[in-house]
Amino acid sequence: MRSPEEFDNLYKDVRDRLLVEAYVLTGDQHVSRTAVRDAFTVAWHHWDKVRGASDREAWLRPLVWKRAKHRHAARPWHREKDLDEESSATLEALSTLSMNQRKALVLTHYSPVPLAEMAREIGLPPQQAQAESQAAGAAFALARHTTPESIPAHLAALGSAIGDNRWPRSSILRRAGTARRRGHTVVGVLATTAAVVLSGMVVAQGETPGATLSDQGFERRATKVEATADEPVLTEEMLLTPRQVRRVDPGLAWSESTTSTNTEGNGLVMPCQGNRFADAEGLGAVVRTFEGTQKASGNKKKQRRQPPARTASATEFVELSASEEQAADAYAVARSWFAGCSTDRVQLMSVHDLKGVGDEASLFTLRSWRGPTRTIQVGVARSGQMVTTAVGDVAGMRHKPRPVASLLAASVNARCGATGAGACASPPKARPTSVPVAGSVPGMLSEFDLPPVTRAKGPWVGTDPAKPRVNVASTRCDRTVFMGKGIKNNLTRTFLFPQARRAGEFGLTQTVATMRGAPAARKFVGGVRDRVDRCAKEGFGTDVTRLAGSSSKNRDLTVWRLELEVSENESLEFLMAIMRQGSTVAQVGFVPASGLSMSRSDFVWLARRALQRLPRLQLETR
Repeated sequence: MRSPEEFDNLYKDVRDRLLVEAYVLTGDQHVSRTAVRDAFTVAWHHWDKVRGASDREAWLRPLVWKRAKHRHAARPWHREKDLDEESSATLEALSTLSMNQRKALVLTHYSPVPLAEMAREIGLPPQQAQAESQAAGAAFALARHTTPESIPAHLAALGSAIGDNRWPRSSILRRAGTARRRGHTVVGVLATTAAVVLSGMVVAQGETPGATLSDQGFERRATKVEATADEPVLTEEMLLTPRQVRRVDPGLAWSESTTSTNTEGNGLVMPCQGNRFADAEGLGAVVRTFEGTQKASGNKKKQRRQPPARTASATEFVELSASEEQAADAYAVARSWFAGCSTDRVQLMSVHDLKGVGDEASLFTLRSWRGPTRTIQVGVARSGQMVTTAVGDVAGMRHKPRPVASLLAASVNARCGATGAGACASPPKARPTSVPVAGSVPGMLSEFDLPPVTRAKGPWVGTDPAKPRVNVASTRCDRTVFMGKGIKNNLTRTFLFPQARRAGEFGLTQTVATMRGAPAARKFVGGVRDRVDRCAKEGFGTDVTRLAGSSSKNRDLTVWRLELEVSENESLEFLMAIMRQGSTVAQVGFVPASGLSMSRSDFVWLARRALQRLPRLQLETR
């Protein structure tokens, strides 16, 4: 029994809430209303399944979101001109968030769901989803000039602003759903008939005895049915061989280690991987791992004199999605794993766009310092309905992306021409690009940005961003304060090694703020430079060394090493950087302790990474 009354009641109960959710995601009222209407049409088509669902609204939500996102892709954000000022301000604040952050905001502050369900909807591990939710709340509150506690009220007010009686009657949607079901049935019957005709099991009878299929016009239709019946699949034959993986390190002997569908164990076969699959609803996956070992020398004496053998590993992971749109979402999820790596003591060094590899591709270079330094390079590509990840893990520090970029291209081409595959690969062209949005506050440093500290135990751990009552990043030379007239959106956070013996004696702090405009920010940074320079000239037990510096119309960066005399026999080293991007400023300070320090080159690199992240903070605080 179809139970139209239950459908009608569900339609009345949840349509307005789903409309607001879609509106928060897209800023497009027309698209949002159409997405809700279409989702209910599909729901009536599959009503037996929907009726048996434990949470019918949860069944509808991803359908609404997917349709809204798809229809909105080529449209501008927020086109309505007749909204009240408060609603327009809310939409402007929402426009500064990423799609995942808007989803997290909805599922935390408007239609609250358990953390596990929110993570599943966003497509992130629970820990990252929770961080995304916190970042979304903080960013929205800053942009909207409100408090996190007021967010639900601001989102609910959007419903009042767009709520009206323009919904179609539920009976119209039921008729559309019934027609859709009948249409699918007819298509299925026609496809089956055409397939039977094609196989020769039905004798063709036309106006002329002995007429061929081509004479009766079946040839083209049968070819189409045959093409659509060829479902995409993944097989082991589509994967790389040890010989092809040699490009990761040609000096090693490579062998295949494992090949599987990744359904055993915890499914985490790559560094930084957040979940078993990037597409939890994908059609299939195959993964192959490789090991590279040093080739043995025939001379035993020479073998004894050789340094410890170097080793390497490689992984090829391929996922197949039900559609190109779902594959694009899976590609974004996979990229987020490596852009915001949650593996301890792994640092994101650089990101490259790879032109000519599939439909879209990126390469991430990471440094692992859990032991002797190793380079992990990860290439991620989408080609049609397939997402390919290629990983190379080698000893030492490697910056050139070519070996793993080439491995990724070879992997994409191994499936070139297969059903479900999109663009093939040509020789990849790697172009450096800015680091993607990641972290609890994307405009600030995160644990995965931080370099190694000698003799430190455990991982870096950051405090939650908070208002800077005291600026720990400053020194007695500059005494910089991030409070006062004209300073807003000021935040600070400190990173420590809680497991270290002297954890309270050293750490790294970043403090950020937004000024009234670029001239004010430029003056603020200039003042810090002047005070440090004056400190260096006047002495007072302070030795100042400038490690790096640059200045332009929109950017400023200066990095110093300061040695501050504490007593006649003791001094304290301090590494400090001040920077500006437009009207946003930041200060980064590192206090070493005895035996616990980072190299000066690493600190200069970190200061540049902090500057690279600042533009995102500027976007969030507009």
